[in-house]
Amino acid sequence: MSVLVDKADLSLKYTAHYNEVKDELFANSSDILNAQRNKAFQNFVLQGIPTRRNENYKYTNLNPAFMPDFKFIHTKEEKKADLGEVFRCDVPQLNTNLALVFNGWFYKNETEKGDLPEGVILDSLDSISKERPELLEKYASLANVEEDPMVALNTAFAKDGFFLYVPKNVVVESPIQIINLLQDKKDTFSTQRNFILVEDGAKVQVLLCDHTLNLNQYLNNSVTEIFAGNNAEIEFYTLQNQHNKATNINSVFIDQQRDSRVTSHTASLHGGLIRNNLQFALNGENAEAHMFGMAFMDKKQHVDNFTQVIHAAPHCESNQIYKNVLDEKSTGAFSGRIHVVRDAQKTNAFQRNNNLLLTDEATMQTKPQLIIDADDVKCSHGATVGQIDEEALFYLRARGINEDQARLMMMNAFAHEVVKEIKLEPLRDRIDELVNKRLKGEVARCHDCAYQCDC
Repeated sequence: MSVLVDKADLSLKYTAHYNEVKDELFANSSDILNAQRNKAFQNFVLQGIPTRRNENYKYTNLNPAFMPDFKFIHTKEEKKADLGEVFRCDVPQLNTNLALVFNGWFYKNETEKGDLPEGVILDSLDSISKERPELLEKYASLANVEEDPMVALNTAFAKDGFFLYVPKNVVVESPIQIINLLQDKKDTFSTQRNFILVEDGAKVQVLLCDHTLNLNQYLNNSVTEIFAGNNAEIEFYTLQNQHNKATNINSVFIDQQRDSRVTSHTASLHGGLIRNNLQFALNGENAEAHMFGMAFMDKKQHVDNFTQVIHAAPHCESNQIYKNVLDEKSTGAFSGRIHVVRDAQKTNAFQRNNNLLLTDEATMQTKPQLIIDADDVKCSHGATVGQIDEEALFYLRARGINEDQARLMMMNAFAHEVVKEIKLEPLRDRIDELVNKRLKGEVARCHDCAYQCDC
């Protein structure tokens, strides 16, 4: 069967499902979530599920991931979120405010009260969009449904996810940790919509942990919108640790205002197919955006990081460092796009992608891009793809270090440039430990995650 026929069949399949459930979606959702539903689905139908013919998905064909006969979860299941019993991401000495997103639905933590400052809200997006719509009305369109069919599909089916609000000048001392779990008796399609609003002068750290708890096939299509007010500071960490039959499409859109500082860290330790879309819009002067990513793939796993940084105001700075270690028949891709608009003078923008291939069968595609419409800027980009330096390996072996240990030391040193940028010390130590296990070929699981390592 040709790709075109498959694409048409899949479009009909998802169109039929949307027409079947849209009345239920509209009836049970808020006006804010419903506002773009039909428009979004029309855009999805026009664009279709991305194949390599879509320039932004040139290195990732999503069609096979959409073929299983998935179960859709459009109604929240009744359950109590006891994270002490269900799951807790094991980060020793890291005191966090915990919450659970289960199959795309938010559950309040029933066992720990946490220590969130007064005025801070961590709740269900579905609930907040109905009860406090004023918190969303101004910012509800950061993710453009016309540019990416996966964002359009998410918007069409969106029901719930987490909502975080930090009021003006409030500092949240303890990180907020969202445990994002997938578990069902059937192969499952999960849609998750998240929103983070950090007002002027506020500060927060957010850790999102993605996990699977059994070996069914999962497709998680997630969109997170983040707004950073004037002089706000946000650290956003994503830890991806799922099995080989899981597809994770993760899109994050960040709007930064004057003097704001946002740092994103993405660690992809395990997963069948991972697509991370990350877009920063620096809309206020003196804003800073820092992006760090690392991935460790083996078997036939695939990771694709697609970043866009739009410098829309002068005197802003962005930095990107992404590193991949690819083993066996795994594949990777990086597309990084920096756009400096005409009036964004005095921009500093830097981008680097380094990749280490451990076998002749592992492959990497990398495409750094600069679009500069201003004339007073400092911008650079670069990419490398290679194998372990044999001269350096010989140097270590000549000093009594066996070959396996020497290779491990070099791979750890390669990854550490990204790991060291994690500011939460307990999390940095834990990631260091998980990376070390991953590079040794051990399963880098946080807790009771499920893995399927032979597919």
